[in-house]
Amino acid sequence: MHSFRCAIKNPPEQEQGEERIVSFIEKYGPWAVIAGASEGTGRAFARQIAAAGVNCILIARREAPLLELAATLRAESGVECITASIDLAGPDASERIAEVVGAREVGLYISNAGSDPNGSFFLDQDVEAWVDLVNRNVLTSLRCSHYFGRAMRARGRGGIILVGSGACYGSGPNLAVYSGSKAFELCFSEGLWAELAPHGVDVLSLVMTTTDTPALHELLAKKGLAAPPNLMAPEAVAKAGLERLPYGPVHNVWLADDEIGNVPSSAAQRRERVNMIAQASKAVFGGKKEG
Repeated sequence: MHSFRCAIKNPPEQEQGEERIVSFIEKYGPWAVIAGASEGTGRAFARQIAAAGVNCILIARREAPLLELAATLRAESGVECITASIDLAGPDASERIAEVVGAREVGLYISNAGSDPNGSFFLDQDVEAWVDLVNRNVLTSLRCSHYFGRAMRARGRGGIILVGSGACYGSGPNLAVYSGSKAFELCFSEGLWAELAPHGVDVLSLVMTTTDTPALHELLAKKGLAAPPNLMAPEAVAKAGLERLPYGPVHNVWLADDEIGNVPSSAAQRRERVNMIAQASKAVFGGKKEG
């Protein structure tokens, strides 16, 4: 388990000075929502967040793994945990999540569910399979980001992590819908980061490489394929996401902030580009809207 600390900058309207170092729970507590928490990176996120003292609301379709995880978090970290069995591809998923949360103050929202269970050509699946993927990867996370983001902006603190994939940078056979959904997620995160940063709310698109998750092994088994070598551990992915959240808007887990590697541009270059667009857009849209 890890202890996270965050550097908090002064709001723009206050005098500039040194950053104030606060605890993870002060910036992102007292409750976190982890959507897609039952296994893999979602489970790793939940354990590390709980270890930092933040209570967890665990969301996934399958109830049994959630109940087991909640018991583990209570025993390991002594935090409060609630669970809800919700299909994140359902059109009412965000409403059901809001009902479960109720009046609890959510300082951290993590959209982790988003793997592609199909792994096939677009026309070889019924269109509803792709609609479910878009609902899960795009619409549910968009609605939840809007719901939780408004409250975070009003409080002047909080964080949103949208767990993505290297497929966001380009597509190919068997990836048409999945990569399209992840490309949306990347650009959405960048814009949301630029809008919420002045209000003390952090946003990060956490771009994963191939990671050792049950979902991946299930897909490979269905295709009769062996797992590739050098899979990244879910715990390492979650740790990277929580450590890089204050810096946004994107982090490629297999690269340093200024490394390009096999992506079109580094995280630092994308951050610079978003800031440039933010300045240019003022000429068209005017100044930022205050909460």
